[in-house]
Amino acid sequence: MSMLLMGKFERSPILLPLIVALLVALPLGAGGRAWAQAPADRWVTLATRTIDTTTGHTSFDLKKAKGAFKAVRLTVKGGALALTHVDITWSDGTVQKVRRSLILRQDQRTPAMGNRGADAFIDSINLTFRSAAGELDSATVEIAGLQSPQGAVAVRGVPSTEGPTAGSAAPDRTRAAPPPPIDAPATPRAPAPEAPQAGKAPHQAPEIQKQRQAEETDKKLDGEAEPPKPAPIVRGLAEAWDVVPVFYGTDRDRQQLVGSTIPIYGSERARRLELGRALVTVPKAHQLPNIERPWAYRLPFTQIVLHTEAEDPRQHFTVKEVRPLTKPEFLELIRERLNASSSYKDHALVFVHGFNTSFEYALYRTAQIAYDIKFDGVPLLYSWPSQGALSLHDYSHDRESSGQAEPYLREFLELVARDTGAKSVSIIAHSMGNQVLLPVLRDLKQLAPHDVTISQVILAAPDVDRDAFQNIAHELAGVSRGMTMLAASNDLALDISRRFWGGVPRAGDVPAEGPIVTEGIDTIDITAVSTNVFALNHSGYADTNALLNDIQLLIQTGERPPDRRVPILERVKTEKGDYWRYPK
Repeated sequence: MSMLLMGKFERSPILLPLIVALLVALPLGAGGRAWAQAPADRWVTLATRTIDTTTGHTSFDLKKAKGAFKAVRLTVKGGALALTHVDITWSDGTVQKVRRSLILRQDQRTPAMGNRGADAFIDSINLTFRSAAGELDSATVEIAGLQSPQGAVAVRGVPSTEGPTAGSAAPDRTRAAPPPPIDAPATPRAPAPEAPQAGKAPHQAPEIQKQRQAEETDKKLDGEAEPPKPAPIVRGLAEAWDVVPVFYGTDRDRQQLVGSTIPIYGSERARRLELGRALVTVPKAHQLPNIERPWAYRLPFTQIVLHTEAEDPRQHFTVKEVRPLTKPEFLELIRERLNASSSYKDHALVFVHGFNTSFEYALYRTAQIAYDIKFDGVPLLYSWPSQGALSLHDYSHDRESSGQAEPYLREFLELVARDTGAKSVSIIAHSMGNQVLLPVLRDLKQLAPHDVTISQVILAAPDVDRDAFQNIAHELAGVSRGMTMLAASNDLALDISRRFWGGVPRAGDVPAEGPIVTEGIDTIDITAVSTNVFALNHSGYADTNALLNDIQLLIQTGERPPDRRVPILERVKTEKGDYWRYPK
C-alpha cells in the first residue's frame, strides 16, 4: 500500500498532505479502534490535582462533572510521573483498563483514552504510577474529557429522548459507589510532635520515626541494650546529602592504611570472596545522571596534579563508611532493608562493573543508579580487581582479572539468590563485567531456588566475542523473566576492546549492519543516549535520563517488548528479528 501511495503522490503532490491530515484526525482509543474527533467536539477540564507520586495510586471522583464524554486524556501540568495504568469507570458499570507505561513531564499528555464512540457519564478515573527517575516526588495532573455538543447538555440520571445513538448520552444506571479516593494529599502531612530526645533531631521523616519507635519497643520487650541501627535509606533530613547503602562482594585484596578507618580495595587479587557494606553520600544538589566528584587541575599532557578541589558531601559523592562484614552480618542487614522496601518490594539489584573501574568508583556508580531510579530494595555491587586505568596494557590486565573472578561472582550471586530473602533479583552488567557474568548465569540457571526469581538481566554494551555471545545466549533461555542487551557504537570501553582485538566488533557494538539480534534477548541500540550512565565518563548527558527511566520501568514492571515501555523507541525489522533504537 505504501508503494501505491508513493506512486500516486508522485503524480499528485496534493494527495500526501491530505492522507497525513486524515491519519492525524484518527487517533486510537483504548481498544485500538480508529475514531474521528468531530469539529464541534471540545476538551473540557474535569479535575486538576497535585499528587505525591510515591503513593503509586490516586482516584478522581467525577460523578459531579457536568455533561457526558466520549474519551479522556491526562496532562501533567507540573513535575513528572511514570504512568502505568488508567482505569476509567463509566456510569453504566463498564470499566475500561488502559495500560500506557508513559513517562510524562511538564506539559506532556497522553493520547485520547477510553473512547466509547458515544458520550457517556464518567464515575471515576483511577491512575497507577511511579515517580519518574531523577524527578521530584510530586506532579500536578489535569484530567480532561472530550465532549460533543450533545454531551455538554446531557444531565446525569435523565434518559435521552432520542435513544443511545451516536453523540447522545448513555443512560445512568444505579450501581455501587466506587471506593473512596486513595491518593495522598498535595503536601506531606507533618509528623506528630514528640518530645526532644538527647542526640535526636527535633524533626524527622515519618518513616524514620516509625522505624525508631518499633526498635525502641523491641528493646523494651527483649531487653536489648544496643543502639538503634541507622536507617538503610535516609532522605529529606536536615543534612544537605542523602545516604545510600551499597552491599558489596569483591575478590579485590583489602588493605588498611595507617590512620584511616576506611579500608582500601585495590587492583590486586585476594583469591577469595569478601562481603561488606559501604555508605555512600549523595548530595541533594545532585544532577541526574552525574557523579559529582571534586575536580582536579593537571599539568597539560601529564598526570601531575596542580590543584584538587576539597571533597564536600554537600557537593560531591563521598564514601562515608566501608565496613567488611561476616556472612551472618551481611545477611542480617540485607534482610532488614528488604523488610523496609515498598516500591521495589523484596527486590535485590546487582551491578557488575566493567573495564577501567576502581572499587571506589564502582560504589559511586551503584549508588547513583539506585538513587536515580529511586530504588528502595537492596543495591549490591560485585567488584572484580580492575586496574582502574585506561590503556591497552590495562585492558589486558582487566580481561585476565575478570576471568579469574568467575567462581567468586558465582558464590556471591548464589548467596544473594538463596540466603538473603530477596524474592526478585535483577542484574546489570557493563562492558567486561558481562565476560564474567554470562557463564555464571548459565550455572545459576540450574541452582536458583524455585521461589526466587531472577527478574531482569540487563547486559550493557557487553565486551564479549560476538560468536561466543550468540552461543551462550541460547543456553541462557529461561534464566530470567526478561533479558535486555543495550548496544552502542560509541562506548569508550568497546572502542579500546575493538583495537585490542584487531577491529573485530564485540557483542555490544553496533556496526554498520546493525547490532546482534538473538532470540529471547531484547536488543536496544542506545547510541543516541550513550552508555555513560554505566561507565567512567560521567558528564551530564540530558538524554541519558530516558535510559534511566527505561531501566526503572523495566525493573519494576518487566514489560516487554521495549516500545511498550518507551513509546519513543523505533522498532527496526531485520531478517534475524527485530531490535529497537533510541531516535537521534
